[in-house]
Amino acid sequence: MNPLSLHAMLSPRLFAAVLFSTALTALAKEPTFLEPEQAGPDFAVQGEYVGEQSAAQVIALGEGKFRIVGWSTGLPGTAADVEKKVEVDAQREGEKVTFNGKGWKGEIEGGQLKGTNDEGSSWTLKRTLRESPTLGAKPPAGAIVLFDGTGTEAWAGGKMDERKLLAGGTKSKQKFGDCSLHVEFRTPFQPSARGQGRGNSGVYLQDRFECQVLDSFGLKGENNETGGIYSISAPKLNMCFPPLSWQTYDIDFTAAKYDGEKKLKNAVMTVKLNGVLVQDNVELPKTTTAAGSKEGGETGPIQLQAHGNPVFYRNIWVVEKK
Repeated sequence: MNPLSLHAMLSPRLFAAVLFSTALTALAKEPTFLEPEQAGPDFAVQGEYVGEQSAAQVIALGEGKFRIVGWSTGLPGTAADVEKKVEVDAQREGEKVTFNGKGWKGEIEGGQLKGTNDEGSSWTLKRTLRESPTLGAKPPAGAIVLFDGTGTEAWAGGKMDERKLLAGGTKSKQKFGDCSLHVEFRTPFQPSARGQGRGNSGVYLQDRFECQVLDSFGLKGENNETGGIYSISAPKLNMCFPPLSWQTYDIDFTAAKYDGEKKLKNAVMTVKLNGVLVQDNVELPKTTTAAGSKEGGETGPIQLQAHGNPVFYRNIWVVEKK
């Protein structure tokens, strides 16, 4: 659509938000999709598949290529004895994806993953969409609502797009000490991107301590992936959902304690990703990499990091601990 035609249809504020969202997408060097309806045939294949005592995560790698991670028992976070069993490459031709390697072979088509192994076992898995149990959680009485889709007044330089979502690249105007934070985020679908160039952002407590945001679906689960406290602590398990899924962080934060300039106690953080405990009472002996503020006893803002990828947020609220 011609931008002038779009301007005639929208209010000046909404027109600016649309242009901002478009500009964020253009920043990504790889093909980038913000909505499932436009994400193409590979998006319909990637995701999670479950069957009887088995499961798989299918990661899109661009141009019809995939990586399949096979799990025994079930998907990560569903049982204590979940174990990774195999990783195998796959290729799409038309509507069918086939794989053959490491003693496993099969196909994905019509939302089903069927396969056999060299031992003669066979299985059928169906594609599923998991949802965090805290998705859409309502702020309790006394909570401070930082973003609910009605405006960006609580954010310094905050940008809301036409979908009423908040873009990364902003800090809360209000500063916080001990608190609990709820935030929902969605990474883009960037199948050709890799590593830190794929859905990168971050949620900072006090502008000092980052819980990483990244499309790390199906990866190992490092401290620079979703669920990690960046450069300090890897998550207990990788609970990252596929790209374009709405995901949740529920973070309990206790600030560092100081006597003047002398630190008496480290800050501590407990983190649930998509409702599952991934960081349990972890001490933070230093600020995380690229923190916006140095260590100190002062309160600090919530930062939603801009890192060159169009990551968006919604339903953000804080409960201060008195």
